[in-house]
Amino acid sequence: MTRSTRFASPARRTGRLLVAAAGLITTAALLQPAAAPAATGQFSDARLSAASNAVRDSGVRGIAWYVDSSSDRVVVTVDSTVSAAEVATIKRSMGANAGALRIAHTKGVFRPLVSAGDAIYGGRYRCSLGFNVTKGGAYYFLTAGHCGKSAKSWYTNSSHTTLIGPTMGYSFPGNDYALVRYDNASLTHPGGFAAANAFLGESVTRKGSTTGIHTGKVTGLNATVRYQGGGTVSGLIQTTVCAEPGDSGGPLYDGSKALGLTSGGSGDCKTGGTTFFQPVTEAASVYGVTVY
Repeated sequence: MTRSTRFASPARRTGRLLVAAAGLITTAALLQPAAAPAATGQFSDARLSAASNAVRDSGVRGIAWYVDSSSDRVVVTVDSTVSAAEVATIKRSMGANAGALRIAHTKGVFRPLVSAGDAIYGGRYRCSLGFNVTKGGAYYFLTAGHCGKSAKSWYTNSSHTTLIGPTMGYSFPGNDYALVRYDNASLTHPGGFAAANAFLGESVTRKGSTTGIHTGKVTGLNATVRYQGGGTVSGLIQTTVCAEPGDSGGPLYDGSKALGLTSGGSGDCKTGGTTFFQPVTEAASVYGVTVY
């Protein structure tokens, strides 16, 4: 088995923002200021944090946000389901810090993408394998948490005749990572990666079972996304790499640097969109495993 990754996706796709389990979509967000310009440095770290918390508490779905300290703004990316009234709700929730708001629009709907990946199959879902890891002489792999939540065991084929192994743990929502153990000694688990942290502007590559290999750039760090019907996940890498259902769990990397696991996003690989990734360093630390 190779180390490819995909969004997990059900047999039927919807037009909403999904967790990436089948494929990621890349689209350049169109930035539009939502408030009168404010001088850089006007907002302290405390005010930016308060503004970010206000976005969280607004209750609006189909949005993702992160603090961009370099521009002194809270960047909120809204999917196609978010209305002008809901954007106004976000702005009002920020009160005196509304000047720190910057709105970016993206195509499609933010959702967890669940479908088939390099490909791993569990229950009625297909996801993608992320990165192979080891601990105490045993072999495992990392994938998306919303995939791990969906199935107790994983197989290499849709007929569920070739077992890979069981889900050993998962975290979703809140986070989006899962650990699966290799119980089938006949399967190979190649390596070639080392866990690393992404940086803004980094050129990255994503692989998934639905859409294959696609590239893009990191546009945000420590982003929070509230998926349509799929929960809220924080601490994510925001990118312009495309993906689609079934790509969930697939790897995000830069050369030999293992950066992230495909979580979810909007759009598709024809029209573009925004995709989010769970940082690998956090997942490896939680499970005490080493990416190799």
